[in-house]
Amino acid sequence: MDYFAHETAVIDDNCVIERGVKIWHFSHIMSNCTIGENCNLGQNVVISPEVVLGKNVKVQNNVSIYTGVICEDDVFLGPSMVFTNVINPRSAVNRKNEYLKTIVKKGASIGANATIVCGNNIGKYAFIGAGAVVTKEILPYALVVGNPSKQIGWVSEYGQRLEFNDDGFATCKESGEEYELKDNRVVKV
Repeated sequence: MDYFAHETAVIDDNCVIERGVKIWHFSHIMSNCTIGENCNLGQNVVISPEVVLGKNVKVQNNVSIYTGVICEDDVFLGPSMVFTNVINPRSAVNRKNEYLKTIVKKGASIGANATIVCGNNIGKYAFIGAGAVVTKEILPYALVVGNPSKQIGWVSEYGQRLEFNDDGFATCKESGEEYELKDNRVVKV
């Protein structure tokens, strides 16, 4: 076993758990999921069947990742954030065949207590503020907050807010990397 699992964690059969993963107290890893190298799953985390986590995904305490969710490499999921997987759930109506896919792209961060309504993908390096409710697609590098969420700016790959000049260029204050804003899309130069 090339990963760590706390003695209170429950790990079902037929999971793929890569090298360097850490699974903490009272977490449940369900069958047929894939957890990439060096992921860290906090306390009371549930990973449902067929969920895919890329490398170096950080899942904070009290997060349930439901069937239909795919997180690419370097994603951060803040404490108690929520994914849904059915648009109109009813206790008396089985809708397991209606699960919608949600993809969280490389490097995106989702803040504490945010809710991601299923079927709405999160672009690479996007930053979802704490408590935001995402009800539509989020562009790469977008900074979104509120309920329902709205975009209020752009962030660098380091999560620093970008201030674009009149020519459409910005520099990350932390890394010094350059970004260009063109046609409402951000790209690293």
